[in-house]
Amino acid sequence: MYWGITLVLGILCLYLFVTRLSLSRKMKILMEEAKHFDEQRAQFNETFRIVRSERHDFLKHVSAIHFMLETNKSEEAKQYLDELVEGYKETNLSIKGERGVVAGILHQMYRKARALNIEVVYDIDVPLSTLPLSDQQIVTLIGNLLSNSIDACEEWQNNYHKQAFLTMQFYKRSGLYILHCKNNSLPIPTQVLDQLFVNFGKTTKGEGHEGLGTKLIQDVVHEANGFLDFVHKDEEFTIKIKIPAIRG
Repeated sequence: MYWGITLVLGILCLYLFVTRLSLSRKMKILMEEAKHFDEQRAQFNETFRIVRSERHDFLKHVSAIHFMLETNKSEEAKQYLDELVEGYKETNLSIKGERGVVAGILHQMYRKARALNIEVVYDIDVPLSTLPLSDQQIVTLIGNLLSNSIDACEEWQNNYHKQAFLTMQFYKRSGLYILHCKNNSLPIPTQVLDQLFVNFGKTTKGEGHEGLGTKLIQDVVHEANGFLDFVHKDEEFTIKIKIPAIRG
């Protein structure tokens, strides 16, 4: 009889331990997501502050260029215009056709990469905002995807002292939204690659990283009945995500 009571108590303790561990993990994920949303709100505000300031100063820039042309300073005017267009292009790449929070995360990640001297190319055929996902899911997907790519590029640059690249393509084909991201990456151990996007705690980053980002990406794709594939070859990491245009 006592044997049975001891066994039941043991099973109960094990159940409580596993439940507590599961709750602790879920709490960690929720805290991570809350942190991301605080960052995203700040990104949103910063993006539209930049847009407002650019519109506010537009006539001043036109006047400056007009004065240079009138005073036969065409080379100075050209240089000034090139710099101005480059700045506007950066903003336009991020906000064209996108909803506010999505534009915010794209713009913030673009600026972060450029600040690290990483070459960035957004090739977006249709707005990411057209994905059949909530804004929260899109930001989780894009934010973690680009953040991981930027971190990998930064580590690669620090190792080789050369400029890294990051490209992100998004387009729609035959009822599927296709998201394609490629970046430089240092070699990744096979045991990490085998579990990447599958389990928490598996990460291409160094110690101190919990590997939440890759699993959150997979969770969003899975919930959308999508498909995720990735390849690491010749120090380039490529991830391809396909999401049905209509959710089942």
